[in-house]
Amino acid sequence: MRKGQRSNNKLRKLKIELDYLNYAEGSCLIELGNTKVVCSASVDEKVPPFLQGKGRGWITAEYGMLPRACQTRTMREASRGRSGRTFEIQRLIGRSLRAGVDLRELGERTIWIDCDVLQADGGTRTASISGGWIALVSCLQFLYRKNFLTELPIRNFIGAISVGIINKEMLLDLNYQEDANAEVDMNVVMTEAGKFIEIQGTAEKGAFDKKQSDELLSLAQQGIEEIITEQRKILQI
Repeated sequence: MRKGQRSNNKLRKLKIELDYLNYAEGSCLIELGNTKVVCSASVDEKVPPFLQGKGRGWITAEYGMLPRACQTRTMREASRGRSGRTFEIQRLIGRSLRAGVDLRELGERTIWIDCDVLQADGGTRTASISGGWIALVSCLQFLYRKNFLTELPIRNFIGAISVGIINKEMLLDLNYQEDANAEVDMNVVMTEAGKFIEIQGTAEKGAFDKKQSDELLSLAQQGIEEIITEQRKILQI
């Protein structure tokens, strides 16, 4: 039995607090077990140079961890420079969220998604995507209420989760200890329609076959569907 007597196909306790920050156009605190991430969305009324004059918007992301988000202190990246891992996660969050929005309907503006990890216990990138989507949609609702948008440019809700194999068993939503001991771990990003945006799968302690891959993806889809149900509930959409 897993920590907290959680079965293999169950998410950790999911908590979402909408409008967690006072000043951001959209924000939330998302908690999956002991992993806690603050996600905010900010509007910038311009686009990067490569999009200027093209009549479409942009969504991009930044990701960071507090020095004591983990068991031991890490230096702030402002002091030591951003790591390759941070750049990878930022790009993952950005392209995942862009897949759920019609950028032509967004207009020539950029929405910045900031994901700040308060506490890390595995799954920070997937929590950042699921929470980032909530902050983004809340921001789009704000723009719609203020008449900056004539309709919500949402194509499909987006969710993400981790899965893995430990002792030959399939597990959903790995905490840090499980992730560190996994024979196979995988991060999956999907749309509500069941289409994949990203699959990051790694054999840490031995190769895995197509049957195992299919089982992991099915398990991930189950978890993502649960997350999207909660996203819709909190956003009332």
